[in-house]
Amino acid sequence: MIVAGVGCKSGVSTESVVEAIEAALAAVGMEPAALAALATVPEKAREAAIADAAHRLDVTLVVADDAALAEAATRCMTDSARSFAATGTPSAAEAAALAAAGPQSRLLGPRLVLGPVTCALAVTGDLP
Repeated sequence: MIVAGVGCKSGVSTESVVEAIEAALAAVGMEPAALAALATVPEKAREAAIADAAHRLDVTLVVADDAALAEAATRCMTDSARSFAATGTPSAAEAAALAAAGPQSRLLGPRLVLGPVTCALAVTGDLP
């Protein structure tokens, strides 16, 4: 299962979120159809563009809980002071993707930043 973790500035457009997800997938040679879920942190749960992007991509939106985010934070590749101040994670996108994909998950690379949106892809532990 592939999960896209998303972080963004407030008020972003749905198009910006979808473009960042598609760019992250393209960077690892995957199509949007490979995506199983979209994940974010509780601080972004009310961001309309993230929910709209999940709907547009026809995937489930997962709001990662604090315990899963804390566990996932130790496996993040990026260490952003801004993200830590806002969400308590070194990378909201990376931690959300890892948390939603499960404790054996891994990142397919560091987060991608596209304008006001960050996106990271995680794969469940059962995939190569």
